[in-house]
Amino acid sequence: MLNKLLAFLREREMVAAGDTVVCAVSGGTDSVALLFALYLLKEKLNIHLEAAHFNHHLRGEESDRDEAFVRDLCGRYEIPLHVASGNVTAGKKGLEAAARDARYAFLRGLDGKIATAHTADDNAETVLMHLVRGTGLKGLGGIPPVQGHIIRPLLTVTRQETEGFLETWCLSHVEDSSNHTDEFLRNRIRRHVMPLLKSENPRLAENLSQMALRLREDADYLSSQAEFDDLPTVEALKTMHSARRSRILERFLRQSGVKEPEESHIAMAEALVFSDKPSARASFPGGVTIARRYDRLVALGEDAPLETVSLPCPGEAALPGLRVICMPAERIINTAEAFTVVPSGSLILRARQSGDAIRLSGGTKSLKKLFIDRKIPAAERPRIPVLCDEDGILGVYGVGVHLDRAAKALPAVTIRFVRDPE
Repeated sequence: MLNKLLAFLREREMVAAGDTVVCAVSGGTDSVALLFALYLLKEKLNIHLEAAHFNHHLRGEESDRDEAFVRDLCGRYEIPLHVASGNVTAGKKGLEAAARDARYAFLRGLDGKIATAHTADDNAETVLMHLVRGTGLKGLGGIPPVQGHIIRPLLTVTRQETEGFLETWCLSHVEDSSNHTDEFLRNRIRRHVMPLLKSENPRLAENLSQMALRLREDADYLSSQAEFDDLPTVEALKTMHSARRSRILERFLRQSGVKEPEESHIAMAEALVFSDKPSARASFPGGVTIARRYDRLVALGEDAPLETVSLPCPGEAALPGLRVICMPAERIINTAEAFTVVPSGSLILRARQSGDAIRLSGGTKSLKKLFIDRKIPAAERPRIPVLCDEDGILGVYGVGVHLDRAAKALPAVTIRFVRDPE
């Protein structure tokens, strides 16, 4: 297992010398195996190893038992541990998705590379889940090995191999009782479908995971052919290969505020392209309307200012194309996309207003003049998030912190703006 892990880390260039790698540890077989494997390899990789655990409080005493186990495991090997918790309730997508969102909000707020313990079996199960629900090339690509600063080094390693690794090193783990129910689709596939398919081919998990990794490379290449500064004209879109056109339209929908374009949404956009009506329009999720303006597709209201959104702390808020995360600061950081402050009262994210100004290293300047000096297109300026509290501006996304409000010492909070993956 160690050799597979090391080879995949190097093949995908997941870590570099000097990186801090934070291993997400639930206490289960796979995450304990990943943590200990990274512990054994940390000198060879020249990385700083830490761990993180999120207590969802979904299983009562069992959840607290898991946290205690992870604390003991990390203490035994002197691995620094980050712990957070939350009371998760089911949202529109269900309890499993709500728990995942809460966990990732915590993980994305940590510094360094975040390593999760998804195995080849997890990847195979994900592919089958996407097939059941209906999918395209992107869904067949399964779990991305690298997603921003999140890395998944075990995608070529099977669950059987992680179990064998724990036995070799005499390591214990905890069992999540919810894994033994048929409440969730993944569990039903894991408990009933995978064993049946593995009886036909014991290497099914490895084969499906390798297929997914190859298809994801194909999908990434095709997506790279869909980049544009200005959306091509309708006539240009008509003459394109459908594989490229659909990806360009998907990117355009995301930029226009459709968070998760589905095949049906892309088909609607293509219908606008091929419509005989030069003023055709269609409505999309999130209140987005795409209209045909003769030889152009435009998002109606694209110049409208960003709506004001509350930012819980700790917690996160969703903006078009962005997630904004507020977490207790472990150190002071000030960049264009992350800054540490000591807020006064509640936090909001809003568009620029008349009279807004910010002090940077070069002095105080109005946001209007700053945006002009930085040659930010006029249509984009009303959509740039400005972070405020009850005393005024704290910072601006893409610009940085207001130096009058930057934290000088801890305790404080760090605000991170994380772009949604394309």
